[in-house]
Formats: sequence, structure tokens, C-alpha cells
Amino acid sequence: MASERTTQTQTVQQAATNSDGEAPWANLEVTIPSGRDHASLVALVECALVELTHEHVGAVVVAQQVWGTKRTQYVAVDDVGQQFQKRHFDSRLGWNETTVPRKIVRDELIIQLTRSASPPAEAREAADSETNTFSVKPVRELQTP
Repeated sequence: MASERTTQTQTVQQAATNSDGEAPWANLEVTIPSGRDHASLVALVECALVELTHEHVGAVVVAQQVWGTKRTQYVAVDDVGQQFQKRHFDSRLGWNETTVPRKIVRDELIIQLTRSASPPAEAREAADSETNTFSVKPVRELQTP
């Protein structure tokens, strides 16, 4: 019985890692705009939400604006992935935290990932100096308010 549990544990651990021994989300980072079609971005968001529900990770969107950096983090607050903590940082206003349902997180991430490549003229310099990104990171690596 103990050997059966060990085999099951090893199988689960192998399924949770890729061939390099890393978790599937370990190097997930996408620049915004990504140049991907809408369907692949929706699939990416759905996969990220599953990882947020089953792993101790958070999704992070970093956007450069003329007035500073905006950072939005999403972390699951329940085991079924229906409620998420949204942490939003605006360099002018500081941190703001709210709890939002999965549908809102999904919609916000899709909107942020499908943003146009053409920022307003005054934002072009800020946008050119640093890229906007979407990534999945361990919760311990997220900045906290």
C-alpha cells in the first residue's frame, strides 16, 4: 500500500512538471501586445486561471503609463477558483485590494492581453522604454501592499 501511494505521488509530481523539472507556469511571461490571435489569448488566460486555482501562484500584469507603472495581481482565495484577490498598484495612488469573481478576472485579463499595439502619442515614450507584461509567478515572489 505504501509503494502504491509513493507511485501515485510520483505520478502527480511528474504531471505537475515539464521535462526540465520545472512547473509548467515557471517561465510564463508574455509581452503586451503579444501578437497572438484572440483565441490563443483566451486559452492562455483559461490555463493561467487553472494554475492560480491549483498552485500557489498569482497572475501579474505590469503596464507602463506616462505617469508611472500600473501593476495588477490576481491570486485565488478559494480552492475552487471562483473568488480571487485583486491587488492593484498605481504609482500615483498606491495599492488597492478587492475580491472579485472568476468571470471578472477572466474578462480583465483578456482585455489587458488584447490591448492595441498603438498607445496614445504621449504614452509612446513610456511604452517604448519598458515593455508591458503578463506573467505567472509564485505568490512568495509577488509584491505585497
